[in-house]
Amino acid sequence: MKQRVYSMAFCMMMAPLAIAQENNAEEAAEQVTKLTRGTAWKQVSSVPINFVTHHPQGMVKIGDNFFVSSVEIKTPTRRFPQPVDGYDRDTGEGVGYLFQIDQKGNLVGELKLGEGAIYHPGGIDFDGKYIWVPVAEYRPNGQSIIYRVDPETMTVTEMFRFKDHVGGVVYNTDDNSLHGVSWGSRRFYRWPLGEDGKPTNANVTPESLRTLNTSHYLDYQDCKYAGKNRMLCTGVTEIRVTPEAQPFRLGGVDLVNLADGRPIFQSPILLWSPSGMDMTHNPVWFEPSEAGLRGYFMPEDDKSTLYVYDAPVQ
Repeated sequence: MKQRVYSMAFCMMMAPLAIAQENNAEEAAEQVTKLTRGTAWKQVSSVPINFVTHHPQGMVKIGDNFFVSSVEIKTPTRRFPQPVDGYDRDTGEGVGYLFQIDQKGNLVGELKLGEGAIYHPGGIDFDGKYIWVPVAEYRPNGQSIIYRVDPETMTVTEMFRFKDHVGGVVYNTDDNSLHGVSWGSRRFYRWPLGEDGKPTNANVTPESLRTLNTSHYLDYQDCKYAGKNRMLCTGVTEIRVTPEAQPFRLGGVDLVNLADGRPIFQSPILLWSPSGMDMTHNPVWFEPSEAGLRGYFMPEDDKSTLYVYDAPVQ
């Protein structure tokens, strides 16, 4: 795994930055609740990413840098004619990454994440000190490893393993718990964490921890903690007129109550890239701006662009 030595200035800024980002997350969530179907998003910039990004998944912004999880698919999964041992497909082959990217789209550092058939990183979150990254098999019900990454040194620690596909995680800084969403975000999980950052319910079966998602509007791709026991999730729903037809992809955002898994607020985001991808298809980051709300979007694979939009919602 690659490791990068960071400057003292970067290290010293982390503590106050963590507090600022926590406040920004709450404010961004409040601004999200003012979105409507008619919100007039305005493009601020588009930054070409200057390396092959593969299939981006989750994103956090720390200072001026972006950390993006991604999967390189070497051998695509193949569906079985009939389920085998509870799986509808094989594992395929691939490599998981966490990239660090500067504001000009340059690769600053990277980590390889995963193990064997567990190579698919999901949506990520930043707790003010560490980035939390789930990596799973690329199939429903697959195994997962949850990692914690120090962004100062780009060193990684395995925290625990779980017997379901964890497609995204959120760190609740108010009660020191980690929340996970499954394949397609159909299931929610909660893990209270001890002082060592490991779950206190590690020996409990997945079925006993599982809460079903009552909303079917979006499949969540990337979620962030939004304060007040809430998470802010972006994702997409695909609509086909016939099974053979090309899908229409509608992106959106949900503000979800972590206590019961029910959405507090939902809104479509009617933005598409020049290639026709919905902006919330892959990684998203929101923060307050002078206009009200700023969104960073990276919807496309391989040759990605970071699109920055403002929404006037004050």
